[in-house]
Amino acid sequence: VNNEHLLLDAIAAKTGVIVTLPHAGNWDHAGAYFCAKGIHLVTVAEHLKPEKLFLKFLSYRQAIGMEVLPLDGRVLGTLAQRLRQGALVALVADRDLSRSGIDVKFFGGPSRMPAGPALLALKTNAPLITAFVSYTESGIHIDFNEVAISTTGSDEEKVVEIVQRMANQFEAGISVHPQDWH
Repeated sequence: VNNEHLLLDAIAAKTGVIVTLPHAGNWDHAGAYFCAKGIHLVTVAEHLKPEKLFLKFLSYRQAIGMEVLPLDGRVLGTLAQRLRQGALVALVADRDLSRSGIDVKFFGGPSRMPAGPALLALKTNAPLITAFVSYTESGIHIDFNEVAISTTGSDEEKVVEIVQRMANQFEAGISVHPQDWH
């Protein structure tokens, strides 16, 4: 793990931490690593069909030790509450599942990514970091990087800037390990 202190320092300070990552490597394996360290990890899950498949994902992640919340209109408030309790909130954020995503430049073209991680960081003052999970010969590697939070401009302008910074960091990780991006 590179820059693990970005996550562990926030957990030790009980400020909570938001980790946002693309669909790369085995993020469940990364989450299991932090759950095994005794860290309360909270994430969200898209409600998949068929229901049986969704329940399998849910039980798998819960068995690892994750708290899994349904992706719905009330989830941001619950995530903010968990952050205030000092939790790790992990959000896969390289594609927008809502109609309220932020337009970003991604690999030279237009894309949309969720505003949720940026909104949570602004609302709670919890640190926001990205993680890129890649495969190695013996398992996985995790690179953490801090996402700077804008201090000027309107909240809307801050969110756009923060989400673009996340996209840039995702792009950097994917560029180094394109074979690990799903």
